[in-house]
Amino acid sequence: MKTPAISIDSLRKSYGDKVVLDDFTLRVTEGTVTALLGPNGAGKTTTIHILSTLIRPDAGTASVAGCDVVGDPDGVRAAIGLTGQFSAVDSLLTGEENLHLMARLRHLGAKRARARVAELLEQFDLVESARKPLATYSGGMRRRLDLAMTLVATPRVIFLDEPTTGLDPRSRHTMWDIVRTLVAEGTTVLLTTQHLEEADRLAHRIAVLDGGRAVAEGTPDELKRLVPGGHVRLRFADSTTLHSAALMLNGSLSDEPGLTLTVPSDGGPGALRVLLNRLAEANFEVDDLTIHTPDLDDVFFALTSRVETKGSTP
Repeated sequence: MKTPAISIDSLRKSYGDKVVLDDFTLRVTEGTVTALLGPNGAGKTTTIHILSTLIRPDAGTASVAGCDVVGDPDGVRAAIGLTGQFSAVDSLLTGEENLHLMARLRHLGAKRARARVAELLEQFDLVESARKPLATYSGGMRRRLDLAMTLVATPRVIFLDEPTTGLDPRSRHTMWDIVRTLVAEGTTVLLTTQHLEEADRLAHRIAVLDGGRAVAEGTPDELKRLVPGGHVRLRFADSTTLHSAALMLNGSLSDEPGLTLTVPSDGGPGALRVLLNRLAEANFEVDDLTIHTPDLDDVFFALTSRVETKGSTP
């Protein structure tokens, strides 16, 4: 087992009468991506703000890279990088100047700063635009620069709060590739996102928040198996076999023109093995088999409230 890079135990936070986090517990394994999903007001951004020492919890404990967020905030800040929902770049500076500014704030020293800035400009494909004003940057370029600034001090843990909001599909995929590279190099990422495909593509584990609580946690595939709607579709060579299989498999739905039979199933290995063994014992030959499982949209709507609170703290 890898050491948890982030540990959260029974975290609570309220704003007046509004409870934003209510006994929230989470472990994030080192060198992985964990995504926080949930409607507005579920507590995602508040969690990020507590972990990055921007606000204090009302109760509970949290540590990042072994440092307690309340007892050792300087240790936490030295270990993390944060990319918020809105770009933190200075529009009056060039991309290169923004990176040098961050390097000075991180006390890198002149020689190390020059080397690190050059490395990040190359890594994020910003060399040609490095000395151009930010007014000439596209949204995707600004977001890449924002993440590059987060990485100036080579943080062990990165918080990404809706990092691809407003980006076009190509820019979004570029950001995904960058995140995958960082994780492959050992960085830990905690991600909040409204793009369910993003969580599905990037996250090793997902925590679904609703009303400040974790209502489900697991891998994307594990979460998809929590909600109904999964099935296995079998195609047979002839209608005789189709009818016989339909009689044997109660609750199945047959499509005679297509010679297919839809069988409710969570799509898991155990359920699939049982189904195939029953068919084999009855000498029913299957021409084709496809597994259909619910996607994260189904999980989101099944596990979270449909009514969002306007003006709430996410």
